[in-house]
Amino acid sequence: MSFDLVIRGGTVATGADVFKADIGIRNERVVAIADRIVDGRRVIDATGKIVLPGGIDAHCHLDQSQAPGLASKGARMADGFRSGSISAAFGGTTTIVPFCVQHRGQSLTAAVADYHERAAGQTVGDYAFHLIISDPTPAVLGQELPALIRRGHTSLKVYMTYEAMQLSDRQILDVFEIARQEKAIMLIHAENHEIIGWLADRLERSGRTTPVAHAQSRPLPVEREATHRAVTLAEIAGVPLVVVHVSGGDPLEEIRRARTRGHTVLAETCPQYLLLTAQDLDQPDMLGAKVMCSPPPRDTAAQAALWRGIEDGTVDIVNSDHAPYRFDAEGKLKAGPNPSFRGIANGIPGLETRLPILFSEGVVKGRIDLPRFVALTATNNAKLYGLYPRKGTIAIGSDADIVVWDPERRTTITNDLLHHNVDYTPFEGLAIEGWPETVISRGEVIVQGGTLTGTPGRGRFLTQQTSSAWNTREIRAWI
Repeated sequence: MSFDLVIRGGTVATGADVFKADIGIRNERVVAIADRIVDGRRVIDATGKIVLPGGIDAHCHLDQSQAPGLASKGARMADGFRSGSISAAFGGTTTIVPFCVQHRGQSLTAAVADYHERAAGQTVGDYAFHLIISDPTPAVLGQELPALIRRGHTSLKVYMTYEAMQLSDRQILDVFEIARQEKAIMLIHAENHEIIGWLADRLERSGRTTPVAHAQSRPLPVEREATHRAVTLAEIAGVPLVVVHVSGGDPLEEIRRARTRGHTVLAETCPQYLLLTAQDLDQPDMLGAKVMCSPPPRDTAAQAALWRGIEDGTVDIVNSDHAPYRFDAEGKLKAGPNPSFRGIANGIPGLETRLPILFSEGVVKGRIDLPRFVALTATNNAKLYGLYPRKGTIAIGSDADIVVWDPERRTTITNDLLHHNVDYTPFEGLAIEGWPETVISRGEVIVQGGTLTGTPGRGRFLTQQTSSAWNTREIRAWI
């Protein structure tokens, strides 16, 4: 039997197991896993290396225009689908699931068509979309959304804050109802909008306008209350729910309580909440704006609570929430060189550093094992978002999305090392152990030894199947 590519001599890690094996690839897929495979047109020697499924980052923002009315007044994202997917590939991520955002007054179908056009011919790896619903009109709920879900857009997101994006509880229930009828998975940004506005008004009136005030306007109880409300709404409507970018122990406890009641609630966190704190926003010369995101980083107690959640299984996925704004007048400082925190674009870059950080801080430091690392960064995303087993694992018949990982390579993260189009990284100077050496997408080597070998535009759009969250148990609605 002849193979297009053989990966020989490595230690294979999946979300369930770790074992020594060779991998044979033909026609873009894994077709053989064996103790020894001899015949391959190309052979990669993975001796001493770990062979992982390609990472899946299912929370990233690329080429996303700001909604009209946001305080940051049209700040422009630095990464489109080309630079974003290249950066992801260099970090070991072969599949991305960015957001397609519907703005108020816009047809959801038109928004999806726009994002397909933005992404077409740009990505080096494969991609899908989550749909952000910000204007659930009767036409959207009755016609457009059901049709789009049936066409393979089976993951939807709603916001509980940001004036231009926020839905009322009743509107959220309306979207949840369609998600239940069509078996879509819901994602939610859980922060209490009214409390944030009340606190922000008082901070500004007292002259506290620097970036650290952003964290002070969004304390952990803001997230705790909204998480409680979000899971309650999901219980009433009878839909599984992913609470994205959980930043501390309080919202995690709300998720645990919902699970004890028998409801299907998943938790996502991000590297910034494991490594940064609110003190990183308290820097001179507006430098704290570089680490402004929502929710904001918390404190060391919140970090410890999140690591416990990762270790005990409460946290299901770790994604980047890559939201790339340059530190200039087109990005973070669009509202001026010394704006109030309310006028600073929210978001930080992280597509390329997600896997190395979690491997170094998690696996190397003994917090998690290799299968848990794979589950958090690839397998669980694939299952949740309808891409498994095509993506997220190394198995016969799966796409040959594979990373040959050097577990001993020591690296210090600097922005010069990275491939995004942002002029900084919030993780500058962080010492890392473990780094991707070779990255393969559908059997094609796209990154080799620090060089891009794949061609942007080779990536394909992925239609999503029904989320595994619908299969965990019967999900009851209250109506």
